[in-house]
Amino acid sequence: MVLEVALIDVTPGQEDDFAAAYGKAHPILRGTPGCRSVRMTRGIESPSRFVLLVEWDSVEAHLENFRDTERFGQWRGLIGPYFAAPPVVEHFNDVPA
Repeated sequence: MVLEVALIDVTPGQEDDFAAAYGKAHPILRGTPGCRSVRMTRGIESPSRFVLLVEWDSVEAHLENFRDTERFGQWRGLIGPYFAAPPVVEHFNDVPA
């Protein structure tokens, strides 16, 4: 399992519209083969900053089953208009305790 972390800065004043668009876009992402879970959080100190957390079976599942498909275009078409800048996206592995 890998965790995708996307830092999303939304244009100030459009946070509620972004959240509504995310509600429509969520099923597109969640229904992708290899997607285990999706969670969006909103900053308290920086309310225009959102963090998307997606658990994938693998980086390949993210790239091949989502990023390289029409699903990504649909997803980005819904939420992209609210971005203040392109999101910063990275993948992470758990550290064993």
